[in-house]
Amino acid sequence: MRIDTDESLAALFRRVRTIALVGASHKPERPSYKVMEFLLSEGFKVTPVNPGLAGQELQGQTVVASLSDINHAIDMVDVFRDGSALPGVLAETIALGAPALWTQLAVRHADAERDALDQGLDLVVDKCPLQELPRLRSRGLI
Repeated sequence: MRIDTDESLAALFRRVRTIALVGASHKPERPSYKVMEFLLSEGFKVTPVNPGLAGQELQGQTVVASLSDINHAIDMVDVFRDGSALPGVLAETIALGAPALWTQLAVRHADAERDALDQGLDLVVDKCPLQELPRLRSRGLI
């Protein structure tokens, strides 16, 4: 289901506890670093995914090379990659069994988005949890 109303976004945040953050960066000035920091501060368990940083610690979390390296349940995959990477990320998300896929601002791929919906995933497109969660909280929805 495409998640694009405030109510459906709030419901997603209420049921998500574990997040795989694809495209995690070790650079504090990068959006993925800031979003990961925010999600951790909000109490989410975040697994950073970046093949170039695999095995290293990032904000106290061990980085994995790919979604297939995660050995625990993931509620949502949050994508900080170019839209061209979405088909591959979607395939890994489905294989992992994660029920939700979130693409960050400007991360779009029409075919992958359609395929995610066809596979029954909850899908958030072109949004940022660092913006959305506080906004929903200010509206009293979370």
